[in-house]
Amino acid sequence: MHDYLLSAFLGVIEGLTEFLPVSSTAHLRIVEALAGIRLDDGFWKMYSVVIQLGAILCLPIYFRERIAGFLRTFPRGSRGRNTATTHPLGLTAIAFLCTAVPGFILSKVIGHNLESLTIIGWALVIGGVVMWLVDGIYGAHSTQLSVVSELESFRPGQAVFVGLIQTLAAVFPGTSRSMATISAGQISGLSRPASLEFSFLLSIPTMAAATGYDLLKTLKAGDVHIDSNGWITLAIGFVVSFITAYAIVAWFMHWVRQHGFLPFAVYRIVAGLAVLVWM
Repeated sequence: MHDYLLSAFLGVIEGLTEFLPVSSTAHLRIVEALAGIRLDDGFWKMYSVVIQLGAILCLPIYFRERIAGFLRTFPRGSRGRNTATTHPLGLTAIAFLCTAVPGFILSKVIGHNLESLTIIGWALVIGGVVMWLVDGIYGAHSTQLSVVSELESFRPGQAVFVGLIQTLAAVFPGTSRSMATISAGQISGLSRPASLEFSFLLSIPTMAAATGYDLLKTLKAGDVHIDSNGWITLAIGFVVSFITAYAIVAWFMHWVRQHGFLPFAVYRIVAGLAVLVWM
């Protein structure tokens, strides 16, 4: 397959799966394995980081009005009852730190597990079962509060819980950062839309830090040599990933309000079993 076509295809896969609770890491690793891409190749390591950055960029753009509103009301909140640690931005920072610190400490484990399709397969299956159960038990939770009011009623202890659960997605690729934070949010008492929005908010610093760290490691290794063809390949993947991810975020926000997460749980289980059988 031509590099440009492969780049566009991988960009679509990244954009489709980064924010859905199905694990973009799992899908990229599976596709890369099927395409015969060497996972230890410096260029393709760089490529994986670049297309993730493309997906990340869509979030602050899509949620620009919500983020601007949070910045205007920090730290007292829209109702004037919050503090720096109970405001949605403060809660996001708390959850991020509870992911970043243990995630950094366990970075060697993360690197060891990253290329294991067997671990990815099991993570897909187990994560699918967990999501099915959590959404079945907590998915009917409804509230008369707006999403903003729900997030302003969230507490630091609950944010700590969401952040720690998110660490599982870093240690065990295939778990899905989105799945972990959405399910943890539901268990903590948030409705489906509020859980999803907090997951998106938390993903901005989490993914920016993770991809930035990966980018520095890749550049420091010094084994990346990019020619003009390589730059075009990176650009195609970045742009395609951004456009696809933006469309998926808009669609997913609407879908969750009308339906739930069950179809994604079933998909995870089927995909995970397929990977395990293949291995």
